[in-house]
Amino acid sequence: MAALKDFYTITSKEKTETGIFLVHVVLNKNHEIFKGHFPGNPVVPGVCMMQMVKELTEEILQKKLAFTSASNVKFISFINPELTPELVLTLDVMAGEEIKVKNTASFGQTIALKMSVKYKEIQ
Repeated sequence: MAALKDFYTITSKEKTETGIFLVHVVLNKNHEIFKGHFPGNPVVPGVCMMQMVKELTEEILQKKLAFTSASNVKFISFINPELTPELVLTLDVMAGEEIKVKNTASFGQTIALKMSVKYKEIQ
């Protein structure tokens, strides 16, 4: 999947004392994706959430990454960008030969996504 141009804006990014990154983003409710997914009731596609995690991990590590696998992917709640455009993504990044990321995405007290993914660095 190509980069999510203008899909979201990072409003803050911090690394906690435990090494977990907290990234606050605001979704662009007027993005083209929502015209087809779904008109009148926009929902963030799961694949877009997965792409966001990849892009945020690339920014954190300052490396280009390729997705290799995912496990424990749980889409728990719909994200409607008109109702809940502000998300918090937690990224527990373990970098080595293989990059492993445990992630949650939430709005308010609601967890929308939990997943573990693996990437490899590309040149």
